[in-house]
Order: sequence, then structure tokens, then C-alpha cells
Amino acid sequence: MKIKKVLAVPTLSGFYFDDQKAIKGGARPDGFTYLGKARIEGFSSIRQPGEAISIILLLDDGQVAFGDCVSVQYSGAGGRDELFLTEKYIGTIVNDVAARLEGREISDFKPLAEKFDKLEIQDRGLHPSIRYGVTQAILEAVSRVRGKTMAEVIAEEYKTKLSQKPIPVFTQTGDERYSNADKAIMKRAEVLPHGLINNLESKLGKKGELLAKYLLWLRERVKKLSSASYKPVFHLDVYGTIGLAFHNDFKKIVSYIKRLEEISSPYKLRLENPVDGGSKRNQIKVLKELRQRLEAEKINVEIVADEWCNTLEDIKDFVDEKAGHMVQIKMPDLGGINNSIEAVLYCKEKGVDAYLGGSCNETDKSARVSVHIALATHPEQMLAKPGMDVDGGLMIVRNEMRRTLSLLSYKDENL
Repeated sequence: MKIKKVLAVPTLSGFYFDDQKAIKGGARPDGFTYLGKARIEGFSSIRQPGEAISIILLLDDGQVAFGDCVSVQYSGAGGRDELFLTEKYIGTIVNDVAARLEGREISDFKPLAEKFDKLEIQDRGLHPSIRYGVTQAILEAVSRVRGKTMAEVIAEEYKTKLSQKPIPVFTQTGDERYSNADKAIMKRAEVLPHGLINNLESKLGKKGELLAKYLLWLRERVKKLSSASYKPVFHLDVYGTIGLAFHNDFKKIVSYIKRLEEISSPYKLRLENPVDGGSKRNQIKVLKELRQRLEAEKINVEIVADEWCNTLEDIKDFVDEKAGHMVQIKMPDLGGINNSIEAVLYCKEKGVDAYLGGSCNETDKSARVSVHIALATHPEQMLAKPGMDVDGGLMIVRNEMRRTLSLLSYKDENL
């Protein structure tokens, strides 16, 4: 089977691009936007609509496969690549990528994905978002040629066993951390709420008092809206604000985290990016030390690495140093989805928990592809995406997971 034609179509992503530097610097909200000037190069405003490009592969037997090129909400921050804008990058896809895809034989995923993930044009690699979308399309094309699910293709080529049960799903509330937490509880999300604790004064509190108050509310809300059998994990992304509040004093940080553990009990607590080291090297150092201190004091709060951990090599470096208990694999940042597959497998090999993440700014397509990767690689949790309304992302991810598991079960029993 060959690729007959490649189309590139400007599309919408599921959320917005946000200038993290400006927001952490105190930009004031104005309705759903922010007041002030953007501080990261490429942004025309602090918050602007997310963009994507669908790459559509027309196969010579009439079948169609596609993938979405999309970037994360906080592009350009924490060591990430620049903003992915349609106007800037669609020409590369139409003029350069398409020419290298058309006429190509489609049979195996891994070698072709790796080829395009490493492709250089005029001595420069492709933007990770392009590599992300192209490899999604290649995976679906191979699955159509073989007449199998994308999960089965991955399991065959990477020699893994398919999961027979759903992967725990992590929902994001965005700034609506109260009403959306209710939604996540009502729909029994396995992990919640993210919380978007990205400002010291208005969300964490100068001494962490606002987050502590919120966590207490969350604990009581779960008890009120559910039964004792529902035991979600509390996972909060704090964007380095705990380090800011306590001036990177590890003794005070550990004491505060112990307090949060007591508040969240009986529910397990994870804290994503509690301290921001300002560089990859420093981030590895501070998260490694924080993990060691927590374990020494028998504080059972898990630290999740995110910022400065953007590529497959970054993930391996964090994992090798045990810089955190869990690593977020922020899929669009890794480029080709082959890297995300490898990242999950590396985490599992080394005994560090894998969080197959990404961004609220992704699309329905990239979310569905992520489900198949999760079912073939068994991360400890995956992100409900796109969006921050809980309902949409959770629906897309859960439904794709349940449909695929049902199909795989039927095949096991009847084929």
C-alpha cells in the first residue's frame, strides 16, 4: 500500500496558547483573557487561540488516515520549542513533508516514524508539532493497511502486551477548580484535579494557605459526592510556586508537603513541579533531592517531573537520576509519537512511574492516538484531553479506551 496524496488542513486545537512567563509574572485576568503584554517571543497576546494542522494521507486503495500537528498550551516556556503557528509552518508541510511522504510504501510504523522524526530540511529538524502529527498519521495508515487497531500495531512492533483493563485517566479542571472538580468526581475520574496552581499570591498563597484550603475542600467534596469505594488520586500541578513561597528552603518545603499529605488523607497525593530549578540541570538536582528528603521522612507524596523534561533524552536523564517519582511524557513536546512510546517503556524498565500526558491544547485525534499508545505500553496514568472542561476530554479518552478494549476482547475470544 502506498500514500497517494498528502493534504494539510488548518484546524483548531482544544484550548489556547498561554504565555506562562507573563502569567507567573502576575498578569491580571480580564474575563477569559489577560491584561498586559506578552513576554515570550512569538506570542501576540498573553492568551491566544490554539492552532493545529491536520495531515491527511490518502492511500492508493481509497482509505484515509490522518494526524494532527499541535503544540502545548505553554509553548516557549520551560525549555520548550517555540509557538506552533499555522501560518508559519503549513508551508513546510505542503512543500517539504508532503513530497517525502507521497509515493511511499506503508507497511511498518516504527522505521517510518523514526525516519520522519529525524528528518532534517536545510540542516534543521522539523518542529516537534509537525513530527507529532506526521507520526500519528503514519500509525493510523499502518493500522488500516493491516486491518488492526493502532494499539495492536504498537504492541506488535514494540513487543509489548496489550492492557486488558482501562488505564487510569487524569482530568484537568483549569481555573474552574471547584465546579470542574465536581464534574470529575461525579464521573469518577481516577486522577484529579490538576488545579492550575500557577500563581503564588492568588492560587497557592504566600505561605501555601490557599492550596491547603483548596485541598481540604477537595477531600471533603469527594466524600460528599461519592461512596467510600471511590478513591481518586489527587494530582496538583503547582508550577514551581511551592519553591517560590518558601524561597527554595527544602526544610520548609518538605514540612509544607507533609502538611498537604495530612490534609489529603485518605487520598493519595501527587505534586507536579513543586519547585522550578530554572534549567534542566538544576531541575534534576532539586527534584532528586526533594524525592530523597520525602522518602527519608516517610512522606508518601509523589513528585511529578514536568518542566525542563521535554524530549526523550530529557526523560531518560530525569529517570536515570530518579528526579521525581513520576515523569510526565508531554507528548507534543517529544515530537514523533515513537518517542512517547519509547519514553513510557523506558520509565517502566527503570522503575519510575510514567504519566502519558500532553496538553489541554491538543485535539480529539491526538487524544485518541494517545489512548492506543497507553493501552500498548501501560503508563500509570494518562491525560484526559483536549480542553479543561473535564467533560470533553474525559469523554474522548474514556470512550476510545472502552471501545478499543471491547474490540480487543472480542478478537481474543473469537479470532
